[in-house]
Amino acid sequence: MFRRFSSRYQDFALPLLRIVTGVLFLQHGMQKLFGWFGGFGSTPGATAPLFSLMGVAGLLEVVGGLAIVVGAFTHVVAFVLSGMMAVAYFMAHAPRGFWPIQNEGELAVLYAFIFLYLATAGGGRWSLDRLQHQDDWEEERPPKSYDAPPTRRAA
Repeated sequence: MFRRFSSRYQDFALPLLRIVTGVLFLQHGMQKLFGWFGGFGSTPGATAPLFSLMGVAGLLEVVGGLAIVVGAFTHVVAFVLSGMMAVAYFMAHAPRGFWPIQNEGELAVLYAFIFLYLATAGGGRWSLDRLQHQDDWEEERPPKSYDAPPTRRAA
């Protein structure tokens, strides 16, 4: 019963995950580049220097976050952002301890794996990617788990 229910709404869950993740990620970039949401380094109004590691990260977070929100070039953008978050984890968090809960790296790990999933799954139902490839979308979708296999008619 639950499998049938969850399969029915699977097409809506992917774009919701993509949009919410993109909006949250975008906020991190706006914090670094524009000093919004408490500012860079929790100093109100402070920004990261654009040509620093944190400035480049902020630029990727803003541009990549916007692309993820609208579902543009989702496979490529999500793959790049997944790699960026993996690098961020190993540079900033892993040296402070093995477990993400100890080194405050849970968010970096979550972003890395959500973006890795989006890199393989694509933008989903409500994305610019889908609009661009409307004809390909229906052909590539696998059948739902509760759908019966197609039957062949005898000639």
